[in-house]
Amino acid sequence: MSGTHTQSETSVEEKNAEACPVVEAVEEIGSQWRLIVLHDLQEGEMRFNELKRSTGANSRTLSRVLDDLGEAALVERRVEDRPIATYYSLTEKGEALCPVLTSLEAWATEWVV
Repeated sequence: MSGTHTQSETSVEEKNAEACPVVEAVEEIGSQWRLIVLHDLQEGEMRFNELKRSTGANSRTLSRVLDDLGEAALVERRVEDRPIATYYSLTEKGEALCPVLTSLEAWATEWVV
């Protein structure tokens, strides 16, 4: 066997580079709480306390997750002064993730659950 690579062979580095965007995406959305919040916001804009009730997360966890999702540009925050209220919704980037989450849910229902 020859130790040289042909052009059709792919190196480990090349294979890892191909998987890299998927790995990065999973890291960005991959925590349990992030996925739950993204799932709930698919229904539309929600107030903090509505998200707290729907997700079951405590205030500290939910606040951290919403900050993380905001930094990732997946969720945006809107504040109203009369009455004082904070609303969260998916950004365009977050909306683009919805079909992926739906497909992942279908796959999980068939193969994991």
